[in-house]
Amino acid sequence: MSIEIGDSAPDFTLSDQHGQTVSLRDFSGRKNVLLVFYPRAFSGLCGSELGGLRDGIDDFVNEDVQLLCVAVDSMFAQRAWADQEKFEYPLLSDFWPHGEATRAYGVFDESRGVALRATFLIDKEGAVRWKVVNPISEARDPEDYRTALAGLS
Repeated sequence: MSIEIGDSAPDFTLSDQHGQTVSLRDFSGRKNVLLVFYPRAFSGLCGSELGGLRDGIDDFVNEDVQLLCVAVDSMFAQRAWADQEKFEYPLLSDFWPHGEATRAYGVFDESRGVALRATFLIDKEGAVRWKVVNPISEARDPEDYRTALAGLS
């Protein structure tokens, strides 16, 4: 079941590329969360999308917003990719149980075993305020994220 605008965002606890535990509840009452699911580390389209986030990082990681990116890759793959691409924001591993957080948001592609290109904007109270879900072959536009974030003000 897909999570819709107005729903409470499912909590999760995942490891980032450095092995640190990150939970959605860590940001409750403090920051809005831009939650970006992507299919695979080391893939061209994912690299382009996450590179766009890296290049505009001040819009997505600041005193009001936390960027969290999630894929079903292992923590080790996430770390190697983050180091290679200079991604300094959290890349969370939904590796095991395979895709559990991704499934909770309703964006797991069962036939491929990866996440769809889905983004959720979660407010400080834990409600989903905006979302976009694209096919795996279709990139998202970071400008849409900026517009959605501006709408929270």
